[in-house]
Amino acid sequence: MSETYAPIGGKLWTKPFSILFILGVVGLALMGYRFLFGLGAVTNLNDGYPWGLWIVYDILVATGLACGGYAMAILVYAFNKGKYHPLIRPALLASVFGYTLAASAIVIDTGRYWNLINIFLPATSNIGSSWMVEVAISISSYILVLWIELSPVMLEKWNKTKLRRTVHRSMFVVVAFGMLFPTLHQSSLGGLMIVAGEKLSPLWQTDWLPALFLLSAICMGFAVVVFEAIFSATVLKRPYEQKMLSNLAWTIPFILGAYLALRWITLIMAGGLSAFAFDAKGIMFIIENLLFIYPMIILLSKSNRAQLTQLFYASISILLAGAVYRFNAFLVGFDPGGGYVYFPAVAEIMITVGIISMELVAYLYFVKRFPVLPVLKDA
Repeated sequence: MSETYAPIGGKLWTKPFSILFILGVVGLALMGYRFLFGLGAVTNLNDGYPWGLWIVYDILVATGLACGGYAMAILVYAFNKGKYHPLIRPALLASVFGYTLAASAIVIDTGRYWNLINIFLPATSNIGSSWMVEVAISISSYILVLWIELSPVMLEKWNKTKLRRTVHRSMFVVVAFGMLFPTLHQSSLGGLMIVAGEKLSPLWQTDWLPALFLLSAICMGFAVVVFEAIFSATVLKRPYEQKMLSNLAWTIPFILGAYLALRWITLIMAGGLSAFAFDAKGIMFIIENLLFIYPMIILLSKSNRAQLTQLFYASISILLAGAVYRFNAFLVGFDPGGGYVYFPAVAEIMITVGIISMELVAYLYFVKRFPVLPVLKDA
């Protein structure tokens, strides 16, 4: 591609960077406490709710938010839309850290974490019979793929020209796997809740959960690219990629429409609306759908897509919609029975805040020290 990239430079230890770094250190300290004294010392998990904030946000939501690289790979490489190539590197960087830190949450959340190696051993992995094994292997493989895809950025920084060319020659294979693995595990994440059966409210339980999770992840992927481009341009005082983002946003309402059509057709056909009531589940159901509907309507208008403010609000709405949908499907709509209740402990929340902070610290470091962002003229 003809575009050029460069680190933005500037002071690294700014006040926001320092605050994020401190929060990351606090999170790391609490992780250490968890590994010393066990899950019960820092979480409110119980036999009814063996998963909580770490799984739902750090894995389900975080990997959805990290689907920018996946969405752009589909658009640029599968549909040959090379004009969007300047958006690839920043989307890829966010995906790398989002997925890598999501994987760390799996280790933190697993009681006997030393047994995780069994997932990768054919004799003990239960391959072919477990949604969780497919998710674990697929996510692990995708993290490796993401780092390979990002490696030209580092090789360019370190002037490893020969090695960079070698990586580029094999990149078409890497990109192909980069589109395959998220398709597998994003759909399988939805499939995990099919086995919950009647414990999951009919408002969310459906055999189409894999397709719904995949479509919502693609929507979140495009939305996070728009959000990141506008937010980083504002914070880092860079030119806005307004025309490119406006054109990119044209595809989003159609994917949202496909998601909402499938969501409501399956809901009505299964009689799931009979479970609706104006309780906590019903209110969250309404919020979830409004967050999906609002950006679809907004982005159908060409004049709205031409406005950065409208693009920004619509992208936030999609990201919140995907997050709320995942929380609803895994926590709000889930009732294990037996009188079990769950709300995250302060330590759980702070570890999640620490993981998010570490991701942002790593992102800021990379864009300031490595050629991630494209060199642009004022758009």
